[in-house]
Amino acid sequence: MTGILRPAATTVSLFTVLLGLAAPAAMTGIAGAVFPSQAGGSLIERDGAIVGSALIGQAFSAPGYFHPRPSAAGEGYDAAAGAASQQGPISARLVEAVRERVGTAGSRPVPADAVTASGSGLDPHVSPDNAARQVARVAAARGLPEARVLTLLQNHTEGRELGLLGDPRVNILQLNLALDALR
Repeated sequence: MTGILRPAATTVSLFTVLLGLAAPAAMTGIAGAVFPSQAGGSLIERDGAIVGSALIGQAFSAPGYFHPRPSAAGEGYDAAAGAASQQGPISARLVEAVRERVGTAGSRPVPADAVTASGSGLDPHVSPDNAARQVARVAAARGLPEARVLTLLQNHTEGRELGLLGDPRVNILQLNLALDALR
């Protein structure tokens, strides 16, 4: 029996060390060297203090800020509660939530990301159309010309990855920090 168990235990131990410790440590080291910002959480600093991550959405509700898309991650983009709502297009709860959000959005057409949460519930981006719908409110609340806020929005609109993947998007935290810097 020992002749069978010893090689099996040795193999399990070897693969545990290789695949459970060495490989993750090597990937972490490579990621830190090749992509230091992303591996460190893409943290954003202002005046020496960390104010957020470019990868995790934050709740903004004041009229002078651009608002993110709805979050399915607990109260206010709680990263510990990040998960999809698991509500499909025929879910009565989802339909009611979208209907309620559309009702408060005004009479113009509403971009889908203005009334639905992302898959993780933590997406920090909105579509340029969603952000453009908010320009008048933000400009009025800050006492700025709409043209200036629109220019700032255009300067913070990110294109497609590698020029062809995904859709153009706007990182709400970075845009709101740029608004604060206008003072």
